[in-house]
Amino acid sequence: MSFQSSPVSKNITWHHGKLTDGQREEKLGQKGVVIWFTGLSGSGKSTVAREVELALIENGRNAFVLDGDNVRHGLNKNLGFSPADRTENIRRIGEVAKLFAQANVVCLTAFISPYKADRDAVRALLGPGQFIEIYCAATADECEARDVKGLYKKAKAGEIKEFTGVSAPYEPPDKAELVLETGGKETLEQSTRRVLALLQQQGII
Repeated sequence: MSFQSSPVSKNITWHHGKLTDGQREEKLGQKGVVIWFTGLSGSGKSTVAREVELALIENGRNAFVLDGDNVRHGLNKNLGFSPADRTENIRRIGEVAKLFAQANVVCLTAFISPYKADRDAVRALLGPGQFIEIYCAATADECEARDVKGLYKKAKAGEIKEFTGVSAPYEPPDKAELVLETGGKETLEQSTRRVLALLQQQGII
């Protein structure tokens, strides 16, 4: 399944607001951006995203984390983990993240998002500089070693089907703006500081 390129319904019209993107940014004092964390289950995506969110909010920035598990409790509760469902999962959250960015929020997403094509499709939804891909680099063995939920053990026992890194593939990014060595080569504080430094370099904060 690929991303739908245009709406199925033809009886709809796009309604423009009274503010340009530049005017919104000036009045709100903040740029909108999507920071897309990707990596295996247990690689530290949500952990780093939450730390960055806290640091941004403590410094007066409007930031919010869209977490993979949390979204599957609501918006995507009808999706499983087949390749087609994974693509639809990312398509939906990509559109939601775009809305957050348009509202001048620093939107941090923490999804395995295993397929390059799906991540690239979300990148294509956003304007230049509005999509920052961050790869949490940790091997399946490293993730399994700290898997408090026991998901890897269950996947290897066949209790969880289509589990990324065990019975389903993961395609690492080849053009990520930042690679975090979350497998143990750097601390959570170091990873957080590196993300914040990148945002500062790119004029987001």
